Amino acid sequence: MSTFDFNATDIRGADVDLAKYKGKVLLIVNTASKCGFTPQYKGLETVYEQFKDKGAVVLGFPCNQFNSQEPEGEAEIGAFCEKNFGVTFPLFSKIDVNGGGAHPLFQHLKKAAPGLLGTEAIKWNFTKFLVRKDGSVYKRYAPATKPEELVADIEKLLAE
Repeated sequence: MSTFDFNATDIRGADVDLAKYKGKVLLIVNTASKCGFTPQYKGLETVYEQFKDKGAVVLGFPCNQFNSQEPEGEAEIGAFCEKNFGVTFPLFSKIDVNGGGAHPLFQHLKKAAPGLLGTEAIKWNFTKFLVRKDGSVYKRYAPATKPEELVADIEKLLAE
């Protein structure tokens, strides 16, 4: 199974077949607007701007499972991200990343790249997954890992 085998609903309610990203490196992140890591939106946008014309895309998936730090609806989330951080990378509808209702994409990502000690559960907002051009998951990064710290890995995967 590949990351490109999944569909997700974008922040405007449209169904997106992730196969449209085949051949690109993906940085997939569960996000939140009221989190201590929320300023990472700026770093994610910087990474997106740096690599969008070179074959890498950032995909943001808002999630309200961690301390209810994403309580707003999609329209408010999109407006917040654009106004406060200039976000232009693709954002998706709010999803669950853990539990029985976890989005199938995140079930796949967690299984392919477990966290510390092999745990699959996502611990907090802004957990990041880097995906190769073939759709295989390269690595999981902790919420505290800043987006700019992934530049070398993104460059490596773009060169593959």
